[in-house]
Amino acid sequence: MNPPRRLSAALHFRAEIEKAEAAGAARDGMSLHLTLNDVDALKRDRSLSVTDISFAGGTMRYLGVKIVQGGVPASILQPAGESD
Repeated sequence: MNPPRRLSAALHFRAEIEKAEAAGAARDGMSLHLTLNDVDALKRDRSLSVTDISFAGGTMRYLGVKIVQGGVPASILQPAGESD
């Protein structure tokens, strides 16, 4: 079981995205599978720039990474090539 997160959802997943990108993953190939609580936390985070979150074409993205909302017990970043 994962230890509880101490950072905000935004800071936690920014670090995860940057780590995956440094390992060679492209942001447009990743997806964030988020709990509904984490989706709400991102939407309400006043520290985020309006360029950090987008809702174009019916898809929510954080830092260019597609968000899949709900359906998971814990939020995870899924690199490209892993099954949904």
